[in-house]
Amino acid sequence: MRFLSPSTLQEALEAKAEHPGAVPITGGTDVMVELNFDKHRPEVLLDLTRIPELTHWETTDDGHTRLGAAVPYTRVIAELPTLAPALAKASRTVASPQIRNRGTVGGNLGGASPAGDTHPPLLATDATVELASTRGRRRVKARDFYLSFRTTARQDDELITAILLPTPTGPQHFAKIGTRNAMVIAVTSFALALNGRDRTVGTGIGSAGPTPLRAEAAEDFLTHEIDWDAPVPLPEATVRRFGELVAAAARPIDDQRGSAAYRRHALSVMARRTLTWSITDYRKETAPCA
Repeated sequence: MRFLSPSTLQEALEAKAEHPGAVPITGGTDVMVELNFDKHRPEVLLDLTRIPELTHWETTDDGHTRLGAAVPYTRVIAELPTLAPALAKASRTVASPQIRNRGTVGGNLGGASPAGDTHPPLLATDATVELASTRGRRRVKARDFYLSFRTTARQDDELITAILLPTPTGPQHFAKIGTRNAMVIAVTSFALALNGRDRTVGTGIGSAGPTPLRAEAAEDFLTHEIDWDAPVPLPEATVRRFGELVAAAARPIDDQRGSAAYRRHALSVMARRTLTWSITDYRKETAPCA
């Protein structure tokens, strides 16, 4: 096995072009597990930890936060709770403190496990994935990034360089079901984002299908049920219907962590809870000052 450690992004892109099968590594929290258990033995490991561009985040002129692919979860939690609330909340539930110190959103995207904790917030907030190669850079919406089980829109010669997160214009929440809040793979998870500026709703479902999913029917339903100008508590029937539509969007299976029926039930409960939290927060945000 060869180990390459470029010091610039251009060097990394050239190495990836020369070795399309090279596996990128930053925190190594997923890759090293596969190596240790001999599940995957790539010919080339491409170490990206020396590339400064990947470890920074910044706000952009077009109203986004550009998050470098190698920014660890601990920094997302500490530095982006207002710029990326749902992503920060999801990052808090990732594994142990040691893993959060090393693991990255870019790595979560690269592995593309449907159980990855950061996928639902990226879908719910309409995030964009930035991909780069020696051919140039391109951007892919998170909703178009996940193609099938552990398969994404990233080409073999491309690296994930950043995630573009729209500035929040409403509440964002994340919920996860597991044997405990962290240090476990989610049985299922859910993210909800209310966009008060555009008057739209975003959802993201994790660990309940071959890929992370959106609940588009639930989004459409809720968009027309919220009084965006003067939000009031939603009727119980509306909240329950939203939960039913979220559960219906899932495509779960039975496995060692939970049954398909349990996952659908859990998603319905999490959808109702996050909706109640979000409406409460939105009412506070839009309430006139005394």
